[in-house]
Amino acid sequence: MKDTTVRETSNNYLNRDLSWIEFNRRVLEEAQDAGTPLLERVKFLSIVSSNLDEFMSVRVAGIIEQMKAGHTKKDFTGYTPAGLFKRIMKRTAKMVADQYKTYRDLMRQLAKQGIIFTRYDDLNATQRKAMDEYYHEIVFPVLTPMAVDQARPFPLVHSQALYLAVVLMKEGDSEEEEPYFAIVQVPSILSRYIAVPGRTNRKKHEFIQMEDLIEKHIQTLFSGYIPVSVHGFRVTRNADLTLNEEDAEDLLEEIENQLRKRRWGDPVRLEVQKGIHPYALNKLIDEFEIISEYIFEIDGPLDLTYFMKLAASVQGYDHLRYPPIKPVYPHELDDVEDLFAKLRGQDVLVYHPYESFDAVTDFICDAAYDPQVLAIKMTLYRVSGNSQLIQALARAAESGKQVTVVVELKARFDEERNIAWARKLEQAGCHVVYGLVGLKTHCKITLVVRQEADGLRRYVHVGTGNYNDNTAKLYTDVGLFTSHKIIGEDASALFNEVTGYSAPHNWKAFGVAPTDMMEKFFEKIRREKNNAAEGKPAHIIAKLNSLSNQQMIDELYAASQAGVRIDLIVRGVCCLRPGVPGLSEHITVRSIVDRFLEHSRIYYFENAGDPEVYIASADWMTRNLTRRIELMCPVFDKQNVQSLINVLQLSLRDNVKARQLQSNGMYEPVRLKDAPPRRSQFEAMRIRSWKTTFPDNEAEDPKSS
Repeated sequence: MKDTTVRETSNNYLNRDLSWIEFNRRVLEEAQDAGTPLLERVKFLSIVSSNLDEFMSVRVAGIIEQMKAGHTKKDFTGYTPAGLFKRIMKRTAKMVADQYKTYRDLMRQLAKQGIIFTRYDDLNATQRKAMDEYYHEIVFPVLTPMAVDQARPFPLVHSQALYLAVVLMKEGDSEEEEPYFAIVQVPSILSRYIAVPGRTNRKKHEFIQMEDLIEKHIQTLFSGYIPVSVHGFRVTRNADLTLNEEDAEDLLEEIENQLRKRRWGDPVRLEVQKGIHPYALNKLIDEFEIISEYIFEIDGPLDLTYFMKLAASVQGYDHLRYPPIKPVYPHELDDVEDLFAKLRGQDVLVYHPYESFDAVTDFICDAAYDPQVLAIKMTLYRVSGNSQLIQALARAAESGKQVTVVVELKARFDEERNIAWARKLEQAGCHVVYGLVGLKTHCKITLVVRQEADGLRRYVHVGTGNYNDNTAKLYTDVGLFTSHKIIGEDASALFNEVTGYSAPHNWKAFGVAPTDMMEKFFEKIRREKNNAAEGKPAHIIAKLNSLSNQQMIDELYAASQAGVRIDLIVRGVCCLRPGVPGLSEHITVRSIVDRFLEHSRIYYFENAGDPEVYIASADWMTRNLTRRIELMCPVFDKQNVQSLINVLQLSLRDNVKARQLQSNGMYEPVRLKDAPPRRSQFEAMRIRSWKTTFPDNEAEDPKSS
């Protein structure tokens, strides 16, 4: 009999942080892809920078904290903190070098299209005059030169803000005397790029960067001194909040205090412009107490995140962008006068952004205005800046409905926005709950309780993505509307556990983390393993964002060794090593990085020919399975089950944007012999009948893909 025991060696696993770097490299590859519209490539270049900022301020910051604390124990992938840090910084430096090589290439291509970034010195007299006026009228009044000397200590340098390091000599001083040092913050309230008036008979869009304009006028800030050098620098600080939830009398107040402390977090990265004056660099090193391993010398403008705004705002270049997507309203709900009557008759599955998020907004708004609705309960993790949902909930509370909103204050980098929403909802009369101590509320669920002729009825929306109408246009997510009795009962129990004192519920439909979700996944994986051993059909397909939990990986390894075919579609981090003989030879891992951020979590289990499909808020990461309130929900309707299978098949058939993970941890493009090009996101946009038929009428079984 075949041995299905998982081998206990660190070589069985890929490291989470190194896997993340490979993910960000795949994002960079989109910026390098000549088949992607030029301004979309510029956006991907920006995303690489914003991704790296968060990675450094959270993940790398955590590793540095471990090193400072003297931790030398290896993680389950075989790395000590110091060894991992060294490998991360080496790979990151290479990726950043590739990013700026790509930047220079994109700048050349933009220039050919008439979008030109020029230097102040290259402007003609008319343009210089216009830029001089802009500087003196708009920029100069905002700037604050900050000298650093014995009387004036180093000012607070904000994390990820752009500054200029200025080395000066006093008029009349000799070169042997120690220079003077000052810093100037490049004002973030003004645009980083400035439009330059066009040249005669040239239809061009020319820009100069704010820091270049300030540098050329730096003398205006330091009269009586001679500028020796002006170079940009940028500090990234530890941004991970350390909350003492158990001892905090007011969680909202505690988070506000921690947000203020975030500005003072320890530096974990110093980016400096190439050619920075040695005196300035030494000043920065001394101030931030930073070692050379933390320093990145950048051959180009610091912080490329501003290119996102440029790519979106420059006018007259729609041919360099993706054509705008036109989400369709779900046909099951289109022209429906009574939404609740419709949901009493059938469950409805929606797939964003191909189907409009307006369906979700309408569900909440209808509930808010319906006099028969008694209560609305909802979780909010990340909300858009001008959310109709917030307005609808406030309106419902003001009209006397019981409105309960679980607002997650600890949603990283959205804490301030969520605090503002929480206060607004409380002022409107909503019951606002901040979740359970020690756990983030990450599930996406809305419960509507309605008085009807035959009694109370519950209506539920469960989603894989946030209740955010902006990201719903950029992320792929699925959602389910249902009035199924046991789903409604579980939804009520879930809210009771989060908002009150309820013993763990015996879930009839849901799997809920951190109580039983992991074990339910294990049970289903083991069932497939047993079915394979008995010669029954056995297949697992999982579409998720990240896979890093060691126990989950071991369960998948054991199932693979038993003969279960496992197809994983993992957008980002994956610590599982596929294709290893005797360990994971029946496992494939694909990643798709394309126009939209793949965000849906869909789990398929063959179940000996009677497939079960679940949608969930949770990835297979330790934090999702053990430190968050997460939800997995079954899809009962057979047509909806087939629709989700179709979604999975679209991803598994992608041979344009899909990359396949190799056993060495590297990703290679998927190339299927004799197969026509298939781009899953474009097919999803093109095929409006994905809910009922498979593209090109190829009704495939998951086993045959």
